[in-house]
Amino acid sequence: MADATANDPHLWLEDVSGEAALDWVRAHNEPTQAELCDERFEQMRTEALEVLDTDTRIPYVRRRGEFLYNFWRDAANPRGLWRRTTLEQYRTETPDWEILIDVDQLAAADDANWVWAGADVIEPDHTRALVSLSRGGSDAAIVREFDMGTKEFVSDGFEVGEAKTHITWADADTVLIGTDFGPDSLTDSGYPRLVKRWQRGQPLAEAATVFSASQQDVIAAAAVDRTPGYERTFIRRAVDFFNDEVYELRGDELIRIDAPTDASVSVHRDWLLIELRSPWFVGTTEYPAGSLLAADYDEFLAGTATLATVFAPDAHTALHHYAWTRDRLVMVTLADVASRVEVVTPGSWERTAVPGIPDNTNTVIVATDELSDEVFLDSSGFTSPSQLLYGTVGDPLEPIKAAPAFFDAEEIGVVQHFATSADGTAVPYFVVGPSNADGPRPTLLGGYGGFEVARTPGYDGVLGRLWLARGGTYVLANIRGGGEYGPTWHTQAMRENRRKVYEDFAAVATDLVAKGITTVEQLGAQGGSNGGLLMGVMLTRYPELFGALVCQVPLLDMKRFHLLLAGASWVAEYGNPDEPSDWEFMAEYSPYQNISADADYPELLMTTSTRDDRVHPGHARKMTAALEAAGHRVRYYENIEGGHAGAADNAQTAFKSALSYNFLHRMLGTAAAE
Repeated sequence: MADATANDPHLWLEDVSGEAALDWVRAHNEPTQAELCDERFEQMRTEALEVLDTDTRIPYVRRRGEFLYNFWRDAANPRGLWRRTTLEQYRTETPDWEILIDVDQLAAADDANWVWAGADVIEPDHTRALVSLSRGGSDAAIVREFDMGTKEFVSDGFEVGEAKTHITWADADTVLIGTDFGPDSLTDSGYPRLVKRWQRGQPLAEAATVFSASQQDVIAAAAVDRTPGYERTFIRRAVDFFNDEVYELRGDELIRIDAPTDASVSVHRDWLLIELRSPWFVGTTEYPAGSLLAADYDEFLAGTATLATVFAPDAHTALHHYAWTRDRLVMVTLADVASRVEVVTPGSWERTAVPGIPDNTNTVIVATDELSDEVFLDSSGFTSPSQLLYGTVGDPLEPIKAAPAFFDAEEIGVVQHFATSADGTAVPYFVVGPSNADGPRPTLLGGYGGFEVARTPGYDGVLGRLWLARGGTYVLANIRGGGEYGPTWHTQAMRENRRKVYEDFAAVATDLVAKGITTVEQLGAQGGSNGGLLMGVMLTRYPELFGALVCQVPLLDMKRFHLLLAGASWVAEYGNPDEPSDWEFMAEYSPYQNISADADYPELLMTTSTRDDRVHPGHARKMTAALEAAGHRVRYYENIEGGHAGAADNAQTAFKSALSYNFLHRMLGTAAAE
């Protein structure tokens, strides 16, 4: 700790709600708002809010029994409605929704700034729910039991105070819970270390411990499968961000599911699926990283299972995600970052393509029903709004809802290019802009590059209205660190190889200028969270490549990240700065430690949220203060609420978007800024 705090004059800004720190925030918010919140900003904020609040967008649903459930926000309900309807009603243009919880009314009644954080509904009878509500959008939330029949909270039901709680139904009168039970009950990452069995009517302090993880682990959590005939309880111990030990709990006995710890395992009825992040040798057979394997669950536990390969990657294709219906597996893969959808028959593991998925699109599984073969898919592209496809797997799917177009895309084209990174790797990127462009144009480059998160070519009405429709070009860089080409696209850029993330992004920026798509002065970039770290590295290591940067809810002080909020959980991704050998490679790129008074930095907008309890707002505050101390100008804005998303409702999201795009228009010289 001493090394991490030495010579840090801005450490006091880590005091999240301290009076002096918040005075500093207000003093920085005011000039940013005075400069950027002009008439053009107000117009863009209005347009963004129209996109976010429109009643014509698709209400996405998931099935629970006879009802389809949806959470909905609009202008009249900024905090949102939890509601349900039938499939018959849902297929009409104006469904009749039954409101279960009005979060705005609840917030007013409780005099609390509630933000919806989800509901765990007991299966398969759907009579009760464990509803989570967050103050201002933080990860920490309260939990209250809700009666689905009376549509009221249960007065003497399960209730948990504000914490990063993980809770699930064991039966109608029992839950398995991990929360802040007091001293030594949390991991170093701030997540639950203990799993307890809590009976109805029992004081939480008397709940019996069923599992204990190490304090150095990330989290311990329980999951219960209540499928009739397949009732099972699982315990997951996350050793680090990418390695889990998974057990079935039978009575008081823990039975290890002995797959590789860095693999993802899931169980559906008779089947165990294992998704590999690294190669796995079983006997004389090697299964490559990125494979999806299947086995009979009971046989696997007994050590007698034969593994079947459901999916194996190649140089261009990776598994993106999958979900079970009752009898089939629906699988989405990425082929050079574009989606393909297949239906897989268990046992034979025969794969059949789902027809009608357009090129260069992003298709995702919205919902499946594990008690039937119903499936909902959403398909969109950079210039094509979402279509919701519905049907029974194995039969042709039909579009049942379509989102409106929020901008005119008739003259906007999409082209995929590949840049060559420093080590010779081909890095794909999509260019979305005017089809008839006759020269370089103001361009916004986006990227993430971490935690195996794949960035895909979906529709974004706010981006389209506030940037593309105003003459800008947008570029999505599919850099390493993500999952666009499976786990190896991520693992080759972890820890000591982190530089590859930044080299890839710099290569795309350089290629855009070399191809005449833009110029350095007209090139901006934007990223948040791990993408905010990316922006910080671009600022301090590659300032000559950009005209402007937007750095949102960022991670920037890599010397102290593991000491702040959930930071300890990311050591597996970045390294441990307390280890000299790790800090040696981290110090080379950590933005906070690489500020230069002599550098010519691009224009910078820094945004964060006071209520972000995942990435500490101190990163953005300290970086801004250090840049100013070195003589550089920073536009800074901190939302007093909003959590890690930076916004707690649509109005705040519209504000944040308009602020960022107005800054970019001003700095990069689009026609909208003239």
